[in-house]
Parts: sequence; C-alpha cells; structure tokens
Amino acid sequence: MSAVLDELAAVLGDGVLVVDPAAVAARAHDEAAAEPLADGAALALVRARSTDDVAATLRVAHAHTVPVVPQGALSGLAGAADAVPGAILLDLSGMDRVLRIDPVDQVAVVEPGVVVADLQAAVAAHGLFYPPDPASASRATVGGTIATNAGGMRCVKYGVTRDFVRSLQVVLADGTVVDTRPGTVKAVAGYDLTGLVVGSEGTLAVVTQATLGLLPAPGPERGVSATFATVADALAAADAIVGGPHRPSTLELLDGVVAGAVAAYAPDAGVPEGAGAWLLAVTDERGDAAATLDAYAAVMRDAGALRVDVGSSPAELEGLLAARRAFQPAMRALRGGSLNGDVSVPRSRLGELIERLADIAAARGVLVATGGHVGDGNLHPVVAFDPADAEQTAAARAAMSDVLRLARSLGGTVTGEHGIGVEKLEALDDELGPDVRALQRAIKAAFDPRDILNPGKKL
Repeated sequence: MSAVLDELAAVLGDGVLVVDPAAVAARAHDEAAAEPLADGAALALVRARSTDDVAATLRVAHAHTVPVVPQGALSGLAGAADAVPGAILLDLSGMDRVLRIDPVDQVAVVEPGVVVADLQAAVAAHGLFYPPDPASASRATVGGTIATNAGGMRCVKYGVTRDFVRSLQVVLADGTVVDTRPGTVKAVAGYDLTGLVVGSEGTLAVVTQATLGLLPAPGPERGVSATFATVADALAAADAIVGGPHRPSTLELLDGVVAGAVAAYAPDAGVPEGAGAWLLAVTDERGDAAATLDAYAAVMRDAGALRVDVGSSPAELEGLLAARRAFQPAMRALRGGSLNGDVSVPRSRLGELIERLADIAAARGVLVATGGHVGDGNLHPVVAFDPADAEQTAAARAAMSDVLRLARSLGGTVTGEHGIGVEKLEALDDELGPDVRALQRAIKAAFDPRDILNPGKKL
C-alpha cells in the first residue's frame, strides 16, 4: 500500500491526499442506521478539486486494484458512502462550482459538490427552477443525489433527479473521462449511459460534472393540511386529489402513530393529540391559487377531515410543513433510535401496506409507523427502538426486513429513493431475481472490470 500512497502523492497536488487516520476515519460512514463496514479501515482520503484529480486517483487505483469509494456530504441513508477495507475515500464535496446557468437553454452545468439548496437558490435568481428537493437538500450534494437518484416531496408533480439530468461527465474506473451524451433535450444515439449512471451509487463511474435541466420558476407554494380519524379517510382524500384537475406539487401523509409522535415532539406544529392521520397538499400554481386551495379543502372535508388548516402564503405554509419536517426526529425521540425505511408500492396498495405494518409491529414487539410521499406511493416506514437494548435492536432489524418483504409482496420495491447501499442488499434476490441480477452484474463488469468502484454496494 505504500507504493499506492507514493503514486497518489506524486500525481495529486498539495492537500489533496490525506492519510491522517483521524481525518480518514471521520469520512467512514454516512447517516445509515447500520453499523459502519470498517471504521478507520480505509487507506486514505482524496479531497478532489478537479476532474484531473479524480482521473489521476482512479488511474492509480485501477493499476493496483485498490477500491475507491466516491463520497459527497455523507447525508445518505443506506450506507452507500461507507468505507470499505483498504479503500481510497474520494471526497467530491470540494468540487462545488456552478459553472454555468443558461436561461435560454434552461440548463445548469455544475460540479458534483454543489449543494442542492445552493443550486436551487442560484437558478432562482435567473427566474428558473430545479425541482428535485430531497429532505436533505440543505446539505446533500448534486453528485450524491445523482448517485442515489434522489426524490423528495415534489416527485408527485415533477419526478425524480433522473428526470432532470441531461448529461454527465464521468470518470471511468481506469481513469478515462467521458461525456455520457450531449446536453440537448433529445438525444437517442447509443444506449442511455446517463440513465445507467444515475442511481448507480458510485459503482459504475464517478460523476465530475452534470448538465441539469431546469424549468421556469413556478408560483409561490401554498397548501392545505387536515387531520382525519383514520388513515383510510386520509387515503381517500389523497386519491381524490391525485385524480382531480389540480395536480399538487406535494402530497404528504403521516399515519396516526407518527401524528401522535409529532404532537408530543413538536406541539407547535399544529397536529392535535389523537389524530388518526394527517395529510398535506401543496400547490405551486402561478397566479391566484385560491380556487385550488378551496378544492383541496373541500376534498378533505368530503373525506371526513376533522380539522382543516390553510396556508395561503409561503410563510403560513411553512407552519403546516413543520409537522412533516418533524416526522423523523419525532419517531426517533420515542425510543431513542430508529430504522428508516424507503419502500414504494402502487398507490392502490397503500392502505394494505399501512394496515400490515401494524401486524409486523405486533409480531416483532416493536413500534412501526409510516408517512411520506403518498402522492407517488413512496412511504418511509420507521421502526422505533431502544438502541441500548440488544433484543429491541435485533427485533427492529427483523421488523425492517419484514417491511421490505411486505413491500415486494404488494408489487412494490424495497427502495424508492434512498438506494440500496449496504442496508438492503439482503432484499435484492427477491426483487430482481437471478436473471436480472446477472444482467446487472454484467453491466457492472463492463464499466468496472476490476470491481474497484464502491465494491460491495448496490448489487
């Protein structure tokens, strides 16, 4: 390994290669609930500043068959950025320049370390809009969201990160730099390499530049929230809203357990004690959206809403969003720890999914609740447990495995937006099957024949 470090030092500038054990160990784990694969076991940290740094690092790693783990803000929730033994941790967060914003072509060209919220603010200054908005947008980098094909609350109207990636500059495992396609709206020459790289969790190539599609800025967001006696009532309202003429930009649900946790954790969020469910519908229509808000409120009342609150300005909407933002911390506060799931099912099966989560909770003796993006069928089941109790911890992990199997049995997937990483590897055989898994491994081998890019993840 000393030869590898010597070669890296020779091809990288001052301050790019870091071998201090404490600094390397500090980059060993993302925000997944699973234990790190190998705390402090990485060989070195490379703080890349340019595509040339990335290419030089990969050339050395490829020559010596040394694993490389691409990393961004470490805000991921599946362990995809965790260190592996003997790896070079490739930190791309310092490549954080917005290179170009083009109001005519409606694109932004950015480096992977640009924080999503910073990009959104930068394009907004030009009257443009970058819709992907994961919950971690204030910290997550563009490169990380491309790696996981991140979603968020706006997916019901705008789609996911992949829908806004025009082209990528990537570095292949051997250090070769390529562009995946032109930055035009339409381009169908060859296979869709862009689509392959998006969501590949750093296992196929390392993104060093992204050309992202933008939209004209929408109107200000306004919304309506309501509480219901039952989840079934809330789902009925959600179905009517999705099937109606006013497409929401956000449609979010909290079940009764989460609503109770939020009421206790954040009493100012406006969720009353005893609510069986909570629903939020948001519009970003231009002009006067009063008719849309009235329509949402009427649908909710018709479905049996117990209480309806209207946020007719962005400031008032922030008050309604407080309940949704408190979801994860409120659930963690119940027992001290939580496992955060990310399953998607056809919207017609959401009621069955939520009902059967209660069966899993009873069978395993843990607390299981859910909420999330009811507009597109992507919910985040949470298992709350005491991390100091070994039996509870084991039961919580077994319950989450049950949740993954349940999602598959309902025609869904074990991950809608967080990715596989290391946390959901156990579920891949069931979801993909042997033929598709073999095909995906063949794709991996074509991109990375020596298996150095983020090995042990995604597949």
